Parts: sequence; structure tokens; C-alpha cells
Amino acid sequence: GYEWVYVLSGRLRLLLADKDLELRAGEAAEFDTRLPHWFGPAGPMPVEVLSLFGRQGERMHVRARPASR
Repeated sequence: GYEWVYVLSGRLRLLLADKDLELRAGEAAEFDTRLPHWFGPAGPMPVEVLSLFGRQGERMHVRARPASR
């Protein structure tokens, strides 16, 4: 299946196969759940995420907002 992770607040560390990614609030990731993966907070502060997976979510696409500077 596929999984979609959207960061609501905080910073998320996503280990996906050989990639080590950091996502911030407003950013999303989509990946095949057959790949080895783990996610959790990217630092000492909590992270809040929305995670969807399964066939019902295959039609959904989430786009991240541009980072404010």
C-alpha cells in the first residue's frame, strides 16, 4: 500500500529506505509502505502528524505550503 504523512506542527524525521528526511509543518510525504520506514520527532519537541494509508487514500494528493521567510 501507500502512506501519506502530513505534518501539522513541529518537525518530523522520516527514515525512508536509504533517505533521512526532515519535514516541517505544512509539508507532506507519500511513499510505498513496502519500503523500510520509520518516523518520529526530529528533535526534543513533539511533532503532530496526520497519517493516511491504504487503498482509499490512493486518490488523495497533498501539497506543502511554501515556507515563509
